[in-house]
Amino acid sequence: MNPELFLIYPLIGMVSGVIAGLLGVGGGLVLVPVLMYSFRLQGYDPSLVLHLALGTSLAVIVFNALSSIRAHQQRGAIRWELFAQLTPGLLLGTLLGSLLAAQLNTLWLQRIFGTFALLVGLQMLLMVRASGRFTLPGAWGQGLAGGLVGLVSALVGIGGGSMTVPYLSACRVDLRQAVATSAACGLPIALGGTLGYLYTGWSNPLLPAQALGYVHGPALLSIALLGMLFAPLGARLAHSLPVLTLKRLFGLLLVLLGARMLFSAGL
Repeated sequence: MNPELFLIYPLIGMVSGVIAGLLGVGGGLVLVPVLMYSFRLQGYDPSLVLHLALGTSLAVIVFNALSSIRAHQQRGAIRWELFAQLTPGLLLGTLLGSLLAAQLNTLWLQRIFGTFALLVGLQMLLMVRASGRFTLPGAWGQGLAGGLVGLVSALVGIGGGSMTVPYLSACRVDLRQAVATSAACGLPIALGGTLGYLYTGWSNPLLPAQALGYVHGPALLSIALLGMLFAPLGARLAHSLPVLTLKRLFGLLLVLLGARMLFSAGL
C-alpha cells in the first residue's frame, strides 16, 4: 500500500466540510462513496470496503453532530422534547441497521446506497418540499419514525437529515427548528451506528491494521478534524454564492452517483 494515499483523507475532510457548511447537506452522501473508492485504491478487500466506509462515515458524523448541536443551541432552535421522543427509536434503528448491514454483501449495500442517493438527488434537483399537512404523532409514533430513520441511516452511513427534516416539516415544525432538531438527532444516529459497526466488524480478519471494527482510524481523525475546521468557510460562502443553484448541481451529482453505483452493482 502506498502511504501517500493517506493524504486523501484531509482532502476529503476539507471538501466535505465546505459542502456541509455551504449546502447544509453532505455527511455520508459525500463521505461513503469517496471513502469506498479510496479504500479500494489502497487494496483493501473488496468485500469490506463499503462496510468500512459506512462505519467510518457514521463515526465522523459524531463529531459533526456535536459541532452542529453547539451552533444551533446558541440560537435556541433545537426542540429538545422532539429530540427526546425520537432518540430511543433512532438508537434502536441504527443498531439494527448496522447489524443488518453486516449480513448484506457489498453489492446489496451499493444498491441500497445508490437508490437512496438517487432519491435524495432528485429531491434536491426538483426542490421538492414537505407541505406541513400532518401533525406530530404521539410517543409511539415518534419512536417508530425514529426507528425507520435510524435503520435507513445506518444502512447508508448518514446522519439522517435528509429524512428527519422533511418528516418534521411535514408535521408542521418550523423549518429552522426542524433543521436544528435534525442536526441534534444526528448524534444518537451516529453513536448507535458507530457502535454497531465497531461490534460487527470487530473480529473480521480481513480488516486493515488501521481499522477498529468497521471504523478506519486515520480516515476518521483526518476527516473529522478538517471537516470541523472547514465547515465555517462553507457557511460564510453560503452568503455570497447562489446556494439554490449549487444545491441543484449537487442534486444532479447525487443522481449521477446513485445511478453509477446501481449500474456497477448490476442494476
